[in-house]
Amino acid sequence: MSDHIDASSDQPTHDHGHEHGHDHGDPRGPRGRRRGRGPRSLFLLVFAIVIAAIAFIGETLGHTNSSSGATITVTGSGTVTGKPNTMSFQIGVQNVATSAKEALKENNTQMRKLQKSLLRNGIVKKNMQTSGLNIYANTNSAGVITGFTVQDNLNVTTHQLNSAGAALDAAANAVGNNIQLNGVTFSISNQSKLLASARARAIQNAHTEATQIAKGADTTVGSIARVIDQENTGTGGVFYPVNTSLKAATGSVPIESGSQSINVQVNVVYHLNS
Repeated sequence: MSDHIDASSDQPTHDHGHEHGHDHGDPRGPRGRRRGRGPRSLFLLVFAIVIAAIAFIGETLGHTNSSSGATITVTGSGTVTGKPNTMSFQIGVQNVATSAKEALKENNTQMRKLQKSLLRNGIVKKNMQTSGLNIYANTNSAGVITGFTVQDNLNVTTHQLNSAGAALDAAANAVGNNIQLNGVTFSISNQSKLLASARARAIQNAHTEATQIAKGADTTVGSIARVIDQENTGTGGVFYPVNTSLKAATGSVPIESGSQSINVQVNVVYHLNS
């Protein structure tokens, strides 16, 4: 009877100790441990995929971007020549009289004659603009007023170069010795095509220079990083001083328009290839 009781009490005690040992080592038990490996393994797999993708993208960018980060700056120039088709000049009348009123009256009369003469010889009214009307007193060495001078000038532009000389000659004959001609300049009214050609030459010149320098540095020229355009239009002109002999000239005043150079400079920054 006693042996049976002891045996019964030993078995439950052994089983309880076995279960307790497993609970102490891992409270989740064998099934809990198998569930714990799933999320961690998935995280490691995703992490490995992300690292591989970053490496692939970096490798791809490294192959597509050939620039080393270094740059070179050069200046290129291009020049073209064109024939002027526009002439500009300043023409006017100067009168002297004992009073300001009389001087202005005479000046007004002669300026009307001057304007009519210009209009009859190919000058368009919209291309005539008053540029200065001055009245001032004349004095002697003692400071005494001896009379008054009136000056009136027109800025004139014409595209009729063939008749420009005749217009100047007619103006001188219209107002006589009181005429004032302060200069003649020539220009090209529409420079867009010439500028485009000059810019193309300037860019080509810059690329040639950059290529030569890069070759000396054992590299090659890449894409353009920046361009700064510096337009510089040359002008041709002839200056005629005040000359009373214009009135006595026969025929038209000889006019030669010559040629005009248009120059463009560009500062170009190039990337250098690695």
